[in-house]
Amino acid sequence: MSPIIVLVDHLKDFTWDAAGLTVMRTRDYIAGAEPVAGRSPRVINLSRTFRFLNYGYYASLLAEVRNHRVIPSAQTILELNQRGSWLVPIQELMLTLQRTMAQVRDTPEKAFSVLVCFGRTDDRRFGALARKAFDLFRCPVLRIRIGFEAGRWTVKGVVPVNPASLKGEAHALFGTALAAHTRLGWRTPKKRKHPRYTVAMLHNPHEALPPSDPEALARFQAAGEELGVEVELIQKRDFSKLAEYDALFIRETTAIDDHTYRFAVKAAQEGMPVIDDPDSILRCSNKVYLAERLQRKKVPTPKTLVLDRKRIKTVAEQMAFPLVLKVPDGSFSRGMHKVATPDELKARSRELFEDSDIILAQEFMYTDYDWRVGVLAGQPLFVCQYQMAKNHWQIYHHIENGDVESGDFATFAVEDAPRPVIETALKAAALMGDGLYGVDLKQNDRGVFVVEVNDNPNVDSDIEDKVLGMELYRRIMQTFVQRLEKARA
Repeated sequence: MSPIIVLVDHLKDFTWDAAGLTVMRTRDYIAGAEPVAGRSPRVINLSRTFRFLNYGYYASLLAEVRNHRVIPSAQTILELNQRGSWLVPIQELMLTLQRTMAQVRDTPEKAFSVLVCFGRTDDRRFGALARKAFDLFRCPVLRIRIGFEAGRWTVKGVVPVNPASLKGEAHALFGTALAAHTRLGWRTPKKRKHPRYTVAMLHNPHEALPPSDPEALARFQAAGEELGVEVELIQKRDFSKLAEYDALFIRETTAIDDHTYRFAVKAAQEGMPVIDDPDSILRCSNKVYLAERLQRKKVPTPKTLVLDRKRIKTVAEQMAFPLVLKVPDGSFSRGMHKVATPDELKARSRELFEDSDIILAQEFMYTDYDWRVGVLAGQPLFVCQYQMAKNHWQIYHHIENGDVESGDFATFAVEDAPRPVIETALKAAALMGDGLYGVDLKQNDRGVFVVEVNDNPNVDSDIEDKVLGMELYRRIMQTFVQRLEKARA
């Protein structure tokens, strides 16, 4: 076995059993001292800090020059110091955290940390998390900071820890982990491939009903990494940096009158593949356009009327009650109201006309669930049934106190879904473009009807991906690769 060198800033910092180890000062190692002869040694760098350009950093850098296998490597030190460079690994760690917390019975307080020594921790509940952290950030001692935000556990940070500062049980844990680690063969983690392309994924971490939850975002990043694509999370404030990327993927609820549309337009102007593209946002976001487009192309829909203040008076002559009133640019069941009488119609329409000169009235077609067909580049991607919220006529029930309730779901393989549902969805999506769409449909004894086409459909972990799993994310990211390669050709 190769000799093992332990580097410390001061010899007094090492207070564990040194049998079989060569302990030396970092500055002596940097100066070129030859502590061992023969085979290339393994180096464990236990410097007090790993700031850029300090002794700890230079020791790891020079170890690599000398062909000494070292932890942490200079690259790992840079990653731990530069938050922007570890978005992908931190999201991988998030996946492990979510799986771990789903099995934890004694839930910790809302903010806690896990000490990791060579991939080990003294809390068995977080053994998998500790191993994953050490695999991603090959550093002797790490502290994973964990918080609770928006109803989900999240990794707030991963920081290196000075072993000399450990006391009590933590000190003993490090000694045990060091002894075990030095007896084991070292596996050098695979280097991450230099990405062929970079995709900016626009999201809003504070959005109440985002189109993708944090775990789904992490899966997009992992799928991109498999394909040689670096997927970097960006926010509204990063508009000026957009042109630095090769493509844009919007995972934030889109609207014509906010920054999501400006991002899409900017990306298109730069010649970047973008989902959702500006035309799709324009066509899908406005229900007036959508209703007209579907009706003209003879796609079956619930009977829909486009109304102004004058035409609203004729609704009762053309439609039976109850009926549904919609504002043109609502989303997630917002801006939709069921009215049962002419008086309710008059009162509710007066409210809606305060914000829009045009509203829609649509035939009320109750079903226990809506079909949602995800369509990507003209091909069906996923199929879900979204149940109506309990004691409500919509999938989402927006309560006056601001809470939102939603119904259950069921996910199907495309081949197991009714053929008329798939065919109608594909016809509707083709009228919008070749992006990623979610087509909502109702099915009853009269047939299949398109309720609306969404340019920014939900792709949430363990819902839309329930059947395909990671393959769903790979297919979406592969679409970006294909479009980028086509543009390059």
